[in-house]
Amino acid sequence: MSVSMFSFGLSKTFLGLVVSRAICGAFNGSNGVVNSMVIDITDESNMPKAYGYMPVPWMIGTIAGPLIGGSLSRPADGFPDIFGRSELLKTYPYLLPCSISGVFASVAFLVTYFHLKEDASLGELIKGGFFRLSYPKPPQPSSNVDPGETNPEEVQSKPLSLRALMTPKVSTVTAIYATTDLFHIAFSTVLPVFYATPIELGGLSLDPPCIGAMLAASGVAHGIFQIVFYARLHDYFGARAIHITGVSSGIPIVILFPVINALARAHGIGLAVWLFVAVQLALTTNLIVCFSCLALFVKAAAPNRASVGATNGFAQLFVAGARIVGPASATSIFSYSMQEGHDAWLAYYFMMAIAFLAVGASLLLPRDPSIWEDHQ
Repeated sequence: MSVSMFSFGLSKTFLGLVVSRAICGAFNGSNGVVNSMVIDITDESNMPKAYGYMPVPWMIGTIAGPLIGGSLSRPADGFPDIFGRSELLKTYPYLLPCSISGVFASVAFLVTYFHLKEDASLGELIKGGFFRLSYPKPPQPSSNVDPGETNPEEVQSKPLSLRALMTPKVSTVTAIYATTDLFHIAFSTVLPVFYATPIELGGLSLDPPCIGAMLAASGVAHGIFQIVFYARLHDYFGARAIHITGVSSGIPIVILFPVINALARAHGIGLAVWLFVAVQLALTTNLIVCFSCLALFVKAAAPNRASVGATNGFAQLFVAGARIVGPASATSIFSYSMQEGHDAWLAYYFMMAIAFLAVGASLLLPRDPSIWEDHQ
């Protein structure tokens, strides 16, 4: 990731940008790994509370990222007294924010390498093969034990094959996870584009520092809300109700795009516009909470304890596909809609369809994750 960020800042062509982002995506699997680790070290009694703290690093990233990117892009123009003489930063106007992000990624790598305790050594992984996991063989039954009898503890400790892993429950939670993330990533990609687009073309005409500050403030609000309220809301309403409420918030979130633009055209960037922008960003808090709920259902859908990591990896595979399709499709439709003179309405229809799809899929979830676990 660190190399990809430096490469992105040094890119001068569109192909270079695409290659840099592809490298970043190929090595950006930390979200799935962290989810598996939290599942592995928690149980039903403390998992909701643990996932309440999961947004803390994400919150830090959403604060620092937009501020760094929005404030330090084109530093020779924004801070001429400090960077005005740097020919390097004039040639590569996005190198400074990308370099800071790359340094953060390098520090994270060093901390993880030296302080994260791994279950299996690198030598064991190489010996077992990266594409065929090596597990201890279960003890052979003694001569005085009926071979037909099966020890439930042994079954629970034995990982399953990929084919055995694809149960209806795993397929259901994977589809829900993918559709929810498809909407979230499409919205997250269109949002800053909407802010930066001129008002007459369907946006708000905001500058990068303002956009960065807004997204940073939104990230703070999301993190604080989940830390303070998620565990309590889970205990009172349950994971399914919270998730359905969250994905249903996607419908008014999309509707507010043309409403905000209409207000900006009629009255300019005033109090009414900022009020509806704040409402839209507040509604995204409900959407963020969905992913903590889905982590609980992923654990519950796993056929056994030893297959939780594989189940999460299977779900993350399709989520990664959604993260490929979402930004490309949403931004392309947004641009095409403006070129055709529709003020991005096609993009809003597209995101609305995804929102309804996510809501419909979420209705397949059981009332509580424990229901799936009880039927294992």
